[in-house]
Amino acid sequence: MALLEISKLKKTYGTGELALKGVDVSVEAQEVVALLGLSGSGKSTLLRCVNRLVEPDSGHIILDGVEITSLNKSSLRNARRNMGMIFQEFNLIDRLTVLENVLAGTLGVTGTLRGIFRAFHGDDIQRALELCERVGIIDHIRKRADQLSGGQRQRVGIARALMQHPKILLVDEPTSALDPKIGREVMDLLKSITKEARIPMLVSVHDIFLAKNYSDRIVGLQGGEKIFDQPTASVEADALDQIYHEAS
Repeated sequence: MALLEISKLKKTYGTGELALKGVDVSVEAQEVVALLGLSGSGKSTLLRCVNRLVEPDSGHIILDGVEITSLNKSSLRNARRNMGMIFQEFNLIDRLTVLENVLAGTLGVTGTLRGIFRAFHGDDIQRALELCERVGIIDHIRKRADQLSGGQRQRVGIARALMQHPKILLVDEPTSALDPKIGREVMDLLKSITKEARIPMLVSVHDIFLAKNYSDRIVGLQGGEKIFDQPTASVEADALDQIYHEAS
């Protein structure tokens, strides 16, 4: 059984928009799967359904044997510790320093009060420093997050997600707010970290180059439906072109 199994996932928003129409996706241990599609194809919705930032209407999401869709709030909070989320808009707390933002990745474990009073364990601080070093922001740890460039902010987001010791990384358009050169650097970093730590990754992208160069498998979405699912090395150009052909 795959580490992550998504089956028959459906989501309709209050506006009546059908965001997901019974999508099936799996992610094996140590695998990088790219969700490729136009804006509005359902990529971000699918990712946010996995950790239930968006509640699916129906379907099943099983992570390492745990049925995520049936968990109550307390159990879901525990399960989310296994999912490192990296956002396209970074989702940092601007008034906090880089180090404090990275340490915020422990709040699911340490609790909100500890975070508010910044009473982090010494082991957590040491790990945060090591991760800041790994992602290339160690020289900026005392800066406020709003003093950073876009690429630096995304590196903070990566380090924060890794603080949880996640079983999987869920990555939503990590380069959309970055210029192409910085975007490739961020993807290089994500790819190397996932291989080193043997963490699988489900990442949404809209760029064919990124999908082809940074994934093991590509899942094509269009209008909330999966239109193909193939190993990256075997994906033909016409299949990729199909993704960008607007449904009539």
